[in-house]
Amino acid sequence: MATVDLVLLSEKLAERGEPAYRARQVWQWAARGAAGYEAMTNVPVGLRAELAAEVPFSTLELVSQAEARDGTVKALFRTEDDRPVEAVLMRYRDGRRSICVSSQSGCPLTCTFCATGQMRFGRNLTASEILDQALHFRRIETVDHCVFMGMGEPMLNLDSALDAARRLPDVGITHRRTTISTVGWLPGLRRFVDEVDEPIRLALSLHAADPLLRSRLMPVNDRYPVADVVAECRRYVALRRRRVFVEYVMLAGVNDSPEQAAQLAALLAPKEFKVNLIPYNPTGAFDGSSRAATAAFKAVLDRAGLPATVRLTRGRDIDAACGQLAARAAV
Repeated sequence: MATVDLVLLSEKLAERGEPAYRARQVWQWAARGAAGYEAMTNVPVGLRAELAAEVPFSTLELVSQAEARDGTVKALFRTEDDRPVEAVLMRYRDGRRSICVSSQSGCPLTCTFCATGQMRFGRNLTASEILDQALHFRRIETVDHCVFMGMGEPMLNLDSALDAARRLPDVGITHRRTTISTVGWLPGLRRFVDEVDEPIRLALSLHAADPLLRSRLMPVNDRYPVADVVAECRRYVALRRRRVFVEYVMLAGVNDSPEQAAQLAALLAPKEFKVNLIPYNPTGAFDGSSRAATAAFKAVLDRAGLPATVRLTRGRDIDAACGQLAARAAV
């Protein structure tokens, strides 16, 4: 899985009669940032050569890479069947290195403020293709946080997302520093709540407390209403004893009034949720809220005791910020 399709790797090793630990050796090298089979000094030279010929070292091809003024790096990949995938490395002054990975090529859920929702949906990514995004950046430098907030809805591809997330500690990213986001796809969310024992964090992409407005912004709300989604998040809190992060993009004149902040505060219990207010990154559909409007919105949440922070925008100048991933160079 990752920098090497582990399923294919295991098949090739079994055909050769190699011991099972060989696959673990290859994965351990990959997870530490090895650039290729030639670096794997405890794997026989002949086997390395055969694997290099038969098992591609990565399931993704790097098409292009750009670095923003703030140090953020966006990579555009293509899968073996020519599907575009983007991922982002975010560098912070405190030393954190966080990666944002995609779980699908495109997204079928068409949220109106998100560039990914405006591109054609391709398919779910395999666990190897998700991990290869992380390993690409691991080969550049050490990484310690991961968010599943790139292209796609992770709860529509939960098995692959979880398979990838469960290997991230080998890469240097603990479960407590891994966050899987959802727009509220209830079948996957229920499975996540019921089945995930690891302390992987949950984030809810909410963006409006009012059901009618949320349906306009996020058609998924017609199928899975916000009240039901929040109730499932509360069940996660009760079972896992961990707060849910709420993503709320600030759209000028759409969802940023003090009255709408009060609605949000009424919907979310302070001990169960923390809100990240996200400056809108232009995708052509809306205008972003002013700093004054954002501050006024946050003040309402503060008075209600609902924890809230205003998210830093990173990578906007290379279309790498939240909501901007659309593989433009690929279409």
